[in-house]
Amino acid sequence: MSWRTQRRAEFQHCDAHGIVFFPRYLEMVDTVIEQYFRDHVGYDFHKMHVEDHRGVPTALLNIEFHAPSYLEDLLDFDLSVERAGKASVTIRIVISSGDETRVSLTTTRVQADMTSRRSTPWHDHVREKLNAT
Repeated sequence: MSWRTQRRAEFQHCDAHGIVFFPRYLEMVDTVIEQYFRDHVGYDFHKMHVEDHRGVPTALLNIEFHAPSYLEDLLDFDLSVERAGKASVTIRIVISSGDETRVSLTTTRVQADMTSRRSTPWHDHVREKLNAT
């Protein structure tokens, strides 16, 4: 099972030639992951960060660039959870436009207590939702 959303490649994402500048994909991916937690998992970043004093820093990131994206391209983000551990989640995201894969990546995020700066287990309901994706 996967979760999908779309984003348009905007001017802010592009270089002077209208090509999406590769670090901007990571900004879009962070936005998509935040949206996924809010809309699918039911654990928005306000609750996570402000109320629970937890965060999900990146522990691992592997990324492949397959083809360029351009200003105004409609990009499809297909997110699937490869593994939900006790305090971590490994997420696979494929970014495409039409039938063409533009970027594929795998990222592992570790839920950490913002005070102790150590990993902390997911709430049970969060882990259940992660495992359902």
